[in-house]
This record gives sequence, structure tokens and C-alpha cells, in this order.
Amino acid sequence: MIATLKTEEASQLQLVEREDIDDEEYLFEAIDKLISAGINAGDVKKLQDAGIYTCNGLMMHTKKNLTGIRGLSEAKVDKICEAAEKIVNYGYITGSDALLRRKSVIRITTGSQALDELLGGGIETSAITEAFGEFRSGKTQLAHTLCVSTQLPANMRGGNGKVAYIDTEGTFRPDRIIPIAERFGMDPGAVLDNIVYARAYTYEHQYNLLLGLAAKMSEEPFRLLIVDSVIALFRVDFTGRGELAERQQKLAQMLSRLTKIAEEFNVAVYMTNQVIADPGGGVFISDPKKPAGGHVLAHAATIRLMFRKGKGEQRVCKVFDAPNLPEAEAISLHYYYF
Repeated sequence: MIATLKTEEASQLQLVEREDIDDEEYLFEAIDKLISAGINAGDVKKLQDAGIYTCNGLMMHTKKNLTGIRGLSEAKVDKICEAAEKIVNYGYITGSDALLRRKSVIRITTGSQALDELLGGGIETSAITEAFGEFRSGKTQLAHTLCVSTQLPANMRGGNGKVAYIDTEGTFRPDRIIPIAERFGMDPGAVLDNIVYARAYTYEHQYNLLLGLAAKMSEEPFRLLIVDSVIALFRVDFTGRGELAERQQKLAQMLSRLTKIAEEFNVAVYMTNQVIADPGGGVFISDPKKPAGGHVLAHAATIRLMFRKGKGEQRVCKVFDAPNLPEAEAISLHYYYF
């Protein structure tokens, strides 16, 4: 059951079904539309079996990848791509049209007014937000809060949608969701039902879980994808400098998939990242650290947030990199406020 909120006589916020609210305009075109454009239904089924459920997603694949799908020849792929191009405009648009498209971006509240102000309103959809920092710096706490705030209606600065959570470190705690939901005045059981969760154990498993999300997101309105953390399994499955090049290549493919999901379904991607020691950090910086993943991960993230511990339960968040936010601004947060 998809969540929005409804105020009843008892002044309690209750979840109601999606059908009770106005249908939103979807930004993607279902892959089934290819059938009416003259594409064989069997070929469309092959695309779906390969994890492609929208025409938008189809246009994000190279012809080389598409011909790798069993049963699709080069001639068929050319015909499919030609039909998809007529349904989805992936050519040039004006700056005014680009501005109009940006209006579909939703900013999901983090539960902290100070952090929302820092982010210009909250976590953006159609973008990847990376949070890096050492352990117990607040990254996963924020992920749990976003699981709840994403289900709030738009008039309460939520996303009015479901959440997908891929856990690579075993840190997801459903019991933590309950007090957060109660804080927002929501039904904890309904909130938990609107979170789809998967535990990943290898980088290949992690990537396959992303492929499987396309089917769910094409059928139900998701607004958030959490990957906690994006780098952990790569650091385990690839060891030594001899495997570094392969690791970065596989990581790039994973991040490319995350970018496509964010833009194809207008969802916010929130991924956490670990830190590594930075020997070149300088003698004037105590305990210098930098985010793991190198330049591949740095270029993939739209917004990069650095979390660090402050005094006691205080946590500090700094915008490390963002295309439309000031870089050096930092604020203090309470660890458990999320």
C-alpha cells in the first residue's frame, strides 16, 4: 500500500491508499508502448527479461548491450531503437524546457531543518547524493530517517512514494524505523510495508539487485533508493593493486546503473561511502581521510556530503561538492535527531 497522509478527527496521521489521491504524471514511457509502434511482443518480453521496462531506460543502453540480449539481432535492435526514439525525445531541448523538467524534481526532507537548509530543501530526486565519513558519523541514521520522510506527502516535504534499501553491511534495523515513524505521526507498520529491503553479499549480487528494481519501479511509485554502502563489497571482492583497474571498471558500471535509475524513474539515490586514510592530506590536518572509490565515484555523485563526529552526540555535515550548493558551508547536527 503506497503511503500518503490523512488527518482524521482524532488528529492522528494515517496512511491511505494511493488510489485516494490524484494520480501523478509519470515521467517515463512503459516499454509496452513499443508493441503499438510495430515491435513484436516477444521481443518486448526479451527486453523486460533483461531488466528494461521503460523506453527511457532502453535509450540509456548501447546497441552493443542490446544485441547481447539473447534473441535480438542487430536488425531487430535498430528497429527497436528507432521506434523508441519516436516515443521518447532524447535529442536537444531548449534551456527553458530543461528548466521545466527540473520542476519535476522533488526535495525530500531529511528530518533536520538545518540540514534541509544546507541542501536547499532536502535530498533531490533524479540525482545521486553520496554521504561519506567514518563509522558512527550519522550516515546510516540519515538513511533510516529518509526511509520514513520519503513516504510523507508533498505538502509535508516528503516524496509520497516507496523506498528501496540495498544493505551491503548488515546495518539496516527495522526496529529503528518504528520510533522515527512515530515521530512523524505515521503508522510504523504501514511505513515498514512500503520499504523493500535486500541484503547484498557480493558486488555481483548488488548489481543484480539493481537490475531487478526496474520491474518494481515501473509498476509502483518509488521515490528513494538507498545503497548502504556502495563501496563495501568492492573492497572485499577485489584485493591488491593488480585488481584495482577491474574493480574501478565494475564500480563505474554500478554507478552508471544508479544514475540511470535516478533519472529514469525520478527517484532520489542516497548512497553511503566509507573513508580511507589520505597520506597526502597535509601535515596541518589531524587524521586526514578521503572518500573511498577514487575519481570514478567522485564523478558519479551529484552531491557529496561529508559527515564527521562533533562534540558528544553532535555530528557535522559539510557540502563537499555540489553543482548548485555552496561548498564550504557546515552545520552541526544531533546524532539521534535523525
